[in-house]
Amino acid sequence: MPDDDHTPPARPDPRQVKLEIDADTAKGRFANAAVVTHTDDAFFLDFALAYPRQPVRVLSRVITSPQHAKALLRTLADNVARYEQRVGPIPERPLPTPHDPDASN
Repeated sequence: MPDDDHTPPARPDPRQVKLEIDADTAKGRFANAAVVTHTDDAFFLDFALAYPRQPVRVLSRVITSPQHAKALLRTLADNVARYEQRVGPIPERPLPTPHDPDASN
């Protein structure tokens, strides 16, 4: 009996990306500070670890296009909103001021 179902196979969603990640990268790195700068052509995201009375150490730099930076902003805002709906508001703390080595010990 011939198959009467002529439905074409479903196409994969082009927005879904299958990520491959090696074990070392999958561990991640903790950062408690970030600096974002930009030029006309790129955004620079520096993720750092800051300890009191020590220089802030940049652990990773991500360089991306303005278009990807805007998409990241939208995606991060969406994820924060969903997190807060599930867990509750994230308390905001004032950002620390840069350490002045001459101000105190």
